[in-house]
Amino acid sequence: MARIDETVEIALNLGVDPRHADQMVRGICNLPNGSGRKLRVAVFAKGAKAEEAKKAGADIVGAEDLVETVGKGTIDFDRCIATPDLMPLVGRLGKVLGPRGLMPNPKVGTVTMDVTGAVKGAKGGAVEFRVEKAGIVQAGVGKASFTEDQLTGNIRAFIDAVLKAKPQGQKGTFVKKVSVSSSQGPGVKIDLASVTQPA
Repeated sequence: MARIDETVEIALNLGVDPRHADQMVRGICNLPNGSGRKLRVAVFAKGAKAEEAKKAGADIVGAEDLVETVGKGTIDFDRCIATPDLMPLVGRLGKVLGPRGLMPNPKVGTVTMDVTGAVKGAKGGAVEFRVEKAGIVQAGVGKASFTEDQLTGNIRAFIDAVLKAKPQGQKGTFVKKVSVSSSQGPGVKIDLASVTQPA
């Protein structure tokens, strides 16, 4: 029996070829029951928006100073949010933030003027997803200590978010396989019909 409260992860095997730009699947899902993880959130903002970020509970807030710190390789956060006016500065950090999947992006709501909503979302269990080369999307959807109902609610919400992100040009079966596993446990295949919400 693992002593740590293991993360429950979901993996969806999608019928897309992410090498084609029009088959990219990415987005953000607000897990209704939270992710169980305590995320450190950094916000690139100035003036009133910086104050708003601090009030919303951001762990790190800055502008040029934060760009400089991160540019030197100091990344002390799990999620990164930026206001649109600071994206020209933050854009320079693409080589540092990009490979870690931390680059703010308007498509997933991390480049926004609604700093409060973005910070609260990240703190409350918003998970970003992006299809990998092999056509797989995966994310943590809770902890082993969650109740069955909490996990089911989160899994449903996540699958729903992925279905909504389906590319228009995609043909054939979109979701081929769904499996759920704990960090150290085996994967369990799930019947897709049992977790998709009726339209």
